[in-house]
Amino acid sequence: MQNTNLYLALENPISLMTNKSKDNWTRKDFIEVIHSLQLERVTFHYVAVDGKPRQMQIPIQSRKQIEAILADGERVDGSSLFKGIVPTGFSDLYVVPIYKTAFLNPFDNKSLDFFCRFFDSQGNPASFTPDGILSKAKNYFTNKTGLELKALGELEFYLIFDLPKRMYLLSKQQGYHSSPPFSKTINIVNEMASIIAKITNSVKYCHNEVGYIENIQSEIPELNGKTAEQIEIEFQLVDIEELAYYLVLSAWIIRNVAYQHNCIATFFPKIDPGHAGNGLHFHLALTKNGKNIILNKDGELSDEALMAIGGLCHYAPSLTAFGNTVAASYLRLVPGQEAPTKVCWSKSNRNSLIRIPLAWGTSNNFARIINPQENEIVEYQDSRQTIEFRSPDGSALIHLVLAGIILAIEWGLSNPQRSLQIAEHYKVSNDPNSIPKDLEVLGKSCVESAEKLLQKRRHYERDGIFPPEVIDFYAKFLLAENDKDLNPRLISLPEEERLIESRRIMHRNLHKC
Repeated sequence: MQNTNLYLALENPISLMTNKSKDNWTRKDFIEVIHSLQLERVTFHYVAVDGKPRQMQIPIQSRKQIEAILADGERVDGSSLFKGIVPTGFSDLYVVPIYKTAFLNPFDNKSLDFFCRFFDSQGNPASFTPDGILSKAKNYFTNKTGLELKALGELEFYLIFDLPKRMYLLSKQQGYHSSPPFSKTINIVNEMASIIAKITNSVKYCHNEVGYIENIQSEIPELNGKTAEQIEIEFQLVDIEELAYYLVLSAWIIRNVAYQHNCIATFFPKIDPGHAGNGLHFHLALTKNGKNIILNKDGELSDEALMAIGGLCHYAPSLTAFGNTVAASYLRLVPGQEAPTKVCWSKSNRNSLIRIPLAWGTSNNFARIINPQENEIVEYQDSRQTIEFRSPDGSALIHLVLAGIILAIEWGLSNPQRSLQIAEHYKVSNDPNSIPKDLEVLGKSCVESAEKLLQKRRHYERDGIFPPEVIDFYAKFLLAENDKDLNPRLISLPEEERLIESRRIMHRNLHKC
């Protein structure tokens, strides 16, 4: 019994109470949870036009009322949540709870929470909302290829705080995997990771990342003089639609925990020149009949994996429209920052757009080599190999960039001859200094990304997956950053002016991401 409790420490409480997995939760189960815990409200969460979660609290007043809420959801004003896409005359939408996303609110012990899907006035999933677009892309992919796509995310962010003691200080860019007393926020990060793990059962690990800024210089009082440590929380491979909800939920949890500790959490792609930016790398695995097919029987990349890489390379410049959405994104995508600037792929080169990371392959059970007393072997039922897509950052519109990734990979699989040629063309060596100069360059600004999105709009709009008004809206959204030739303009300034102007760009919308 003691061992069992060890494994249940971070089990989802609703699973423990119902003795069911999340895929089997029913309305009756939630009624029993509400009654057992004497909960007072249901909270609905949903993702608006800017990719951020919104919420509605519904006081529980009777069983009949809560059954209706769980059966049919509630009304919201779509013209406010999707301003610029939804006309005021057609503004009403329904938000309907996705049962398997249910969780006990870690910041309100009287609330049962759900993420929701948007439905239109005809009772159909809304076609223009981020959740609707991702769902359409996922279904399109499976129907066209017969495969499924799983994904994990590396969620990077800075924790910004008042440093109480100037002791055990880290050096610039020396934060990677640091431990106390050099790392000052580890207890806060552990709290975040525990809450996320309990809700999602999908956290792989967490650690300090490279970035460390001892003394932030800013015109914003909220930031000036504070210290920043960069953190990463990485997830397990899951259904790609679930990952979208997990990442949005996790960002919400991270901000709330930080706030409780008088800290600021920001996912902004770049917060200071010369310091590491916040990426949002995605690892992808193609599966067939539940089995990972990234590697072939000889342990090499399969044809399907190479087609997927070719598709991602082909559409990468337009994917920045959803993965890199603020001017500061393009201060991160510069040479020498372990962030991609050109379309290419490699087995381990961290300057590449796409990387094939270590994944044990046929080599495993290493601990037996240095622990000869261990005579049991852990058997693995499937390959752990992934493809890592490295251009998105903390400004990403998560549902939309994942939908775009799905469509790019589908294109690669549906056009095998072309995509294999592209994969061969864009392959580079593992030497970070040997990337050819003639390779296609990723966008250098939001304006360029908008232009590339409009050039490829037919790719995104096929089969109605991205409605034309959505493409138009986000192109206009990017153009409004007015950042064409941003890096050349900054470089032309004297050093001190360049630093001041760079920080203005990085700090002006700190909470936008």
